[in-house]
Amino acid sequence: MEFTLLGLVLVIVFVLFTTVIDKLNKLENRMKNIKITLDQIAKVVEVPEHPINNDIRKLLQEGKEIQAIREVRSVLGLSLLEAKQYVDALKMVAS
Repeated sequence: MEFTLLGLVLVIVFVLFTTVIDKLNKLENRMKNIKITLDQIAKVVEVPEHPINNDIRKLLQEGKEIQAIREVRSVLGLSLLEAKQYVDALKMVAS
């Protein structure tokens, strides 16, 4: 009886866990699509770049990538990963 109840609880937890993971993946995909749409809109209406971009490009030209990432984190309030991605995107555009 105890093992049957424990097994049932484990199955329910597993189903809930997989459902939550699936929903999170769907939300992540929706966020990516929204970002793509916003980037396209920004190009059409000619939204100016963030003023920090010129400073970051200058740091990158000087070979100070870590300092550039720190600056992005400080000014934009991004996580380390987000700041690295931001700097990498600027490097790609500059290339």
